[in-house]
Amino acid sequence: MYRFGQPVLSDCQAVGNGQVGKVWYQAAQFYWWTALVLAYAVIAGGYLRVARARGLGARLLPYVLTGGALVVLSAAVSVVWGVLDHPYYPDEPPTSVQFPFRLIDPTGVIGLALLVLAWLERRVALLLFALGYLAVVLVPINFGWGVGWGNQWAMAPPLAISGGLLLLGSAGFALAQRLRQPR
Repeated sequence: MYRFGQPVLSDCQAVGNGQVGKVWYQAAQFYWWTALVLAYAVIAGGYLRVARARGLGARLLPYVLTGGALVVLSAAVSVVWGVLDHPYYPDEPPTSVQFPFRLIDPTGVIGLALLVLAWLERRVALLLFALGYLAVVLVPINFGWGVGWGNQWAMAPPLAISGGLLLLGSAGFALAQRLRQPR
């Protein structure tokens, strides 16, 4: 997404042997919002299919409403942050600002959606997984990967870690479901 989208540059200043400026990748932001909406739709459809296969009703409205609200909130905060012209630039925002941003970042929003799904399903295992996932997302973990990769690849390690955790979790839940089925 970053490779094919055109960045929006502003406030560029010459510094030493180069320059420093603000960069915003519009295509990437729209990609994440679209991906979140599609993910919620696929998850809701899968949840409904499984519930009907079990002969149960599904309380889907709270999940759909929460998902929509979280996507709108994430988009609104991104727009407001852009309108405020990144108030901490060129420094990093303090941790008290970064923590809520991680929570409404697309990976954090996925964790919040998992919490809602755990509440709807009333499953302790899913609740524990969602809390563990949120802990990984909210605490910046990168295992030292990506040092020196540049700003364009800075998000690759956290995305690989959180995405890998989601894949492992889904494999674990699928295996647990398979083991519970009578033979």
